[in-house]
Amino acid sequence: MDGNDVGKCPVMHGASLATTFGGRTNEDWWPNALKVDVLHQHGKPTDPMNPDFDYREAVKGLDFDGIKADLHALMTDSQPWWPADWGHYGGLMIRMAWHAAGSYRNFDGRGGGSTGNQRFAPLNSWPDNASLDKARRLLWPIKKKYGNAISWADLMLLAGNVAYESMGLKTFGFGFGRADIWAPETDINWGEEDEWLAPSENRYEDLDDPSTMSNPLAAVHMGLIYVNPEGVNGNPDPARTALHVRETFARMAMNDEETAALTAGGHTVGKAHGNGDASALGVEPESAGIEAQGFGWANPNQTADANSHVTSGIEGAWTTEPTKFDMGYFKLLFGYEWELTKSPAGANQWKPIDIKEEDMPVDATDGVTRTMPMMTDADMAMKVDPAYRAICEKFMADEAYFRDTFARAWFKLTHRDMGPKVNYIGPDVPAEDLLWQDPVPAGKTDYDVDAVKAKIADAGISQADMITTAWDSARTFRGSDKRGGANGARLRLAPQNGWEGNEPERLAAVLAKLEPIAADTGASIADVIVLAGNMGVEAAAKAGGFDIEVPFTPGRGDATDEMTDVDSFDVLEPVSDGFRNWHADTAKKSREDMFLDRAQLLGLTGAEMTVLLGGMRVLGTNHGGTSHGVFTDRVGQLTQDFFVTLTDMAYVWKPGPDGVYEICDRATGDTKFTATSADLVFGSNSILRAYAEVYAQDDNAEKFAHDFVAAWTKVMNADRFDVT
Repeated sequence: MDGNDVGKCPVMHGASLATTFGGRTNEDWWPNALKVDVLHQHGKPTDPMNPDFDYREAVKGLDFDGIKADLHALMTDSQPWWPADWGHYGGLMIRMAWHAAGSYRNFDGRGGGSTGNQRFAPLNSWPDNASLDKARRLLWPIKKKYGNAISWADLMLLAGNVAYESMGLKTFGFGFGRADIWAPETDINWGEEDEWLAPSENRYEDLDDPSTMSNPLAAVHMGLIYVNPEGVNGNPDPARTALHVRETFARMAMNDEETAALTAGGHTVGKAHGNGDASALGVEPESAGIEAQGFGWANPNQTADANSHVTSGIEGAWTTEPTKFDMGYFKLLFGYEWELTKSPAGANQWKPIDIKEEDMPVDATDGVTRTMPMMTDADMAMKVDPAYRAICEKFMADEAYFRDTFARAWFKLTHRDMGPKVNYIGPDVPAEDLLWQDPVPAGKTDYDVDAVKAKIADAGISQADMITTAWDSARTFRGSDKRGGANGARLRLAPQNGWEGNEPERLAAVLAKLEPIAADTGASIADVIVLAGNMGVEAAAKAGGFDIEVPFTPGRGDATDEMTDVDSFDVLEPVSDGFRNWHADTAKKSREDMFLDRAQLLGLTGAEMTVLLGGMRVLGTNHGGTSHGVFTDRVGQLTQDFFVTLTDMAYVWKPGPDGVYEICDRATGDTKFTATSADLVFGSNSILRAYAEVYAQDDNAEKFAHDFVAAWTKVMNADRFDVT
């Protein structure tokens, strides 16, 4: 790997930052950047592809062998404008791929490499991503050649895979299918600090307890992927660093063995760059002048010598032969004692004591002169921490096991946010089903849907319970990493069947009636749950005066306990659901903030979120049966009543006890309804009120019903990657 490089260039230039709900915005960081958002006011502006373009179909026509051959050739085609270390770009390409994928965090599933987001701010200008602009430019001729058949997201990760193959690793496989985004992601909270690499204390309640890092963050500093390679807050202490490495990698969905394998395998190849003055580097890409054409971190001391690259301030290779994937990392780390030293740029790093000349790597440019290897504080953690050391000793005793473990961990790192294996495309997709992929067997499609509906109708389940159970099953879906959703019916398995938000007792009673129907008809339980919810919506629409059939596509499967990684599902547990007007005592953000977050993860637009909220309220689906926000006397009918009441000036809205609001008759003062902030935000926020007014209009009763059904269907099918 090309180093966990931490840029030390000046970045702020006097910018004043304002706190935002999602952390610092790009405009906060770069207030002088061109405001292209003005183009967004006329609809969907950012995708330049034709409306009928489908990348997942386009990539199936890619010359897979050809592009891999071109990438292999690129690895050793050193360019004078950015010379390759030892004539091989492998380390740089691996670092690019690693840092693209490594921004993933499992708390909310955001980040990761599946969107090509490294091309945009803020990631393209993070200190930790210094010089990766050069890696992407080196890839441009290949992107240009293969065009629409390869996305940047796929290409960046494929380059890392091929780099490892070119240096002697048998990789576990590769799946294509990552479609590019075309503008910065504004819905990811990377932190609220107002400076890059701000002290870690900003992210922790207690820096000595890494588990207290603020969620959803996973990196120890603003602008880093993982940990500070010089130590906690830049203070070397391998034992302390190990604790932060463990927590950080756990938040990226990695266990101790995967963490040790990734650290060792990542640092088996390539080098870090600090043979110069890091403070002399120019500004990051987003702050650079127009003549820089997207390049950043200009180095006034750059020459055609690879040794003149400066990225992190840390300098040196980890192994004797940095262009070969071998056991050299373990040989040096455990074969020598190490002492703290400084790089030429003044960064903290470790050097071996009394190293043999033949164990020293040769110069990255002349290929002859022997140079001093180094280790970061995170590397020393692998030796000092008892658990990591035991794992490394296991690897040292079995090279084949290490290679396989690393290959699998690298595959997980680069594919974790792609969701189920059905999303993988190409000839190198592994046949093996992996637990972290949340496997779901294919469901049947040849059963009699009408017969299932007849049995559901006779099962004695209330309309509200049918709708609620289907909603709870589907609402876990996260578009960020394509986890959760109704497919698999994991609602009935641990841990979901015990989640407070799913009302375990009510859920068990409903499932006791639905499961026998699945057994009798050959339908999956997952399909029966969704079909029952659809029937509840259809009945409510009919009661409201509209005969609407809710679309249903069979084929969901049922997961088993053996297919479910119980621990990994904890992060999907809701602690708030604005659609069911529920907010747990443990929730740390406001109802409104968590409501918006859930809607965004479900892939809903503002209008879809609004219509679903209004419909769910009048259908009587609140958690625990509360009446908050149920602005109707016709509960169970799909009507506009929520929006009509919300916009009716016959009422006044008053704060009440325990965060509940009272809706009072303006003339008499009598309390007519109660509400929470998740209800009233649709009247107070100007954008949401504009949507609410549409659904309150007399001429939009039918539109409301049809829009609700469309949004409902979208949520029910959010994880149906086999349905277009």
